[in-house]
Amino acid sequence: MADQPSSNSVCDAKSSLEKIFIDGEDQSIILNPNFDDGLNNWSAWGSCKLALHDSMADGQVVPFSGHKYFAAASERTQGWNGIQQEITGRVQRKLAYEATAFVRVFANASSSSAVPSAPAEVRTTLYVQAENGREQYVGIAKAMATDKDWVQLKGKFLMNGEASKIAVFVEGPPAGMDILLGSLVIKHAEKAPPSSPPDFENVTYGVNIIQNGSLSDGSDGLSGWFPLGPCKLAVVASGAPRVLPPMARDSLGTREPLNGRHIHVTDRTQTWMGPAQTITERIQIQVAYQVSAWVRVVGAQGTTQNVNVALGVDTQWVNCGQSQVTDGRWYEIGGSFRIETLTAERVMVYVQGPAAGVDLMVAGLQIFPVDRKARFRHLENLTDKVRKRDVVLKIRASDNLAVDSALPPPLVRVRQIKNSFPFGSCISRSNIDNEDFVNFFVTNFNWAVFENELKWYWTEPQQGSLNYADADELLDLCKKNGIETRGHCIFWEVESAVQGWVRALNNTDLASAVQSRLNGLLTRYKDQFQHYDVNNEMLHGTFYQDRLGRDIRSSMFKAANQLDSAATLFVNDYNVECAADTRATPETYIEQILSLQDQGAPVGGIGLQGHVKAPVGPVISSALDKLGVLGIPVWFTEIDVSAANEFVRADDLEVILREAYAHPAVEGVMLWGFWELFMSRDDAHLVNAEGDLNEAGRRLSSLLQHEWTSRSHGRVDGQGEFKFRGFHGTYSVEIRTLTKKVTQTFTVDKGDSPLVVEISL
Repeated sequence: MADQPSSNSVCDAKSSLEKIFIDGEDQSIILNPNFDDGLNNWSAWGSCKLALHDSMADGQVVPFSGHKYFAAASERTQGWNGIQQEITGRVQRKLAYEATAFVRVFANASSSSAVPSAPAEVRTTLYVQAENGREQYVGIAKAMATDKDWVQLKGKFLMNGEASKIAVFVEGPPAGMDILLGSLVIKHAEKAPPSSPPDFENVTYGVNIIQNGSLSDGSDGLSGWFPLGPCKLAVVASGAPRVLPPMARDSLGTREPLNGRHIHVTDRTQTWMGPAQTITERIQIQVAYQVSAWVRVVGAQGTTQNVNVALGVDTQWVNCGQSQVTDGRWYEIGGSFRIETLTAERVMVYVQGPAAGVDLMVAGLQIFPVDRKARFRHLENLTDKVRKRDVVLKIRASDNLAVDSALPPPLVRVRQIKNSFPFGSCISRSNIDNEDFVNFFVTNFNWAVFENELKWYWTEPQQGSLNYADADELLDLCKKNGIETRGHCIFWEVESAVQGWVRALNNTDLASAVQSRLNGLLTRYKDQFQHYDVNNEMLHGTFYQDRLGRDIRSSMFKAANQLDSAATLFVNDYNVECAADTRATPETYIEQILSLQDQGAPVGGIGLQGHVKAPVGPVISSALDKLGVLGIPVWFTEIDVSAANEFVRADDLEVILREAYAHPAVEGVMLWGFWELFMSRDDAHLVNAEGDLNEAGRRLSSLLQHEWTSRSHGRVDGQGEFKFRGFHGTYSVEIRTLTKKVTQTFTVDKGDSPLVVEISL
């Protein structure tokens, strides 16, 4: 197992914290948290005025329950103006804190009567000034607030490095709207109790929970089924495929063929109309379910229709698999879902999607629990074929003669010291001030990508104001530790990710800014990043294409290649592997890549982000099979999985890691972080905020440091050889005889034939 962060530093910090905490009722590091001492210790953040109140608006606004006063920030001229308290010296680095505030907004706190105000976002934010003057703003919590009642803001934060100044402030609503703060408390965060492993003992894997899936029960074959909405259902006895869809077959193996029956849905007047079943009593929480069906449309008149299997949980719905279909043939739908807690009164599955007036046909709908462990055994065999090679160590005496057979055979100990397969993670500048974070990172990973520090909105937030310092420091850390890096990203095609000054440019100036960005970034870092994601998420955004024309995308690739020909240039997008997003199917991704190549773009890599939920192996593998046909390396570039239960999270992570490592088209895997409070998704971390590995972190370390790291030992055989099978990478071998010890390093590359390594004693 990987070395875990030392607990000594955490214990020392906790001892210091005990000196800061006040014995008794209130252990908050906030002074005067409830304004019992007026506005002492509080001040305005930015241009606004503070006032203390015991009521407002003729008594319609009163303090939060049990409190006597509240503070109001009025005459705010900027959204970030608000109420603040400096907490320098009261916060310890590498400790997690929880901040709880009660807030509301008001349109005009100086008025004698209440003025209704629209809901507005209110945020609790941490300001940190490092000892070198670097400033950082850390979001703690946010919520929509109104003038009707007090709203709770609750969130956690952690400081990685030392600071010369720290302040917490409440901000967010538009200028002119007042912020009311009833209370703010910050305490050392209690650790969440560890999760318990889910009980899957009574789960029957591979059994369809759909009632009457064969459409044979009842006088009309529709027992258990009902129409969602005023459409009509009829069972047709033949005409549907008699084989399982491929993704289901990968999970279920050899089964009885389907019977050819299908449901024909007519008189559809809304897209959501189709066949449905209630499955409330048949769903088990925490279980990963695979979804499979054949679907077809009639009457679409050549137009493409979206069809999906949906799960209705009371008034909410979940997309469980989706496909784009046209008239004339049957299409496979495959997907997955999991329900983590079940408080719903009704869970319903239904098939929907085509336009009103288009008939829908559904055959062989199956929803079944997936036996992940059985899949893992299959993947272990595939991994052995794809990632390992036979090795023969030929041991010879120093005079090139065979080892003396009269002596005991030499003892051989082989240890892999580096895996050549890229396993990496994203990191950020603030992370590397935490030595525990750095230790986990360099112990477990050999590649890195910067979360934000290379993005255009970070390196040039205002036109002409360049910031490469953060990226430089991250790159320096990686170089010192022998870690390769990916460049993410040169451009981002989604408009919301484009900084305001770029959006405001006219087309001529935008084209000039794009060229300047390319020249500046790739000239500065020439030969330093192995990869670049050229224009992020082109399946989901069209900003540059809309403004500069269709050719701009290929032009970006060609210009990047001219400036740094050694870098592999990637497309990069999300949801391609999940089968639930019609904008991002393997087929649409392939079409985009081929179009770019037709325009001369040197696309050298395919990025799958891997932000997955309840992943199912055959669905992921199916996407990889399709993309692999292009012959371009596939990388998972931003993997994270989200589940409240850490054992379920560990299972999800293991699914996607094993699928990736076992597939020959995949040439690298990157996680999108691992440390709590520094993840883009909740319940996705592998290491808790203060450095403790959870089950997902232990699972990762077990795979990387044990199962996927080769070791072997024994004695040389009668032919002077020692044979083993190992993962690709760098090895150290130690050979001992009665009189000497010899050590040597060697590399196991990819290859079908055994690697022969000559070692002289």
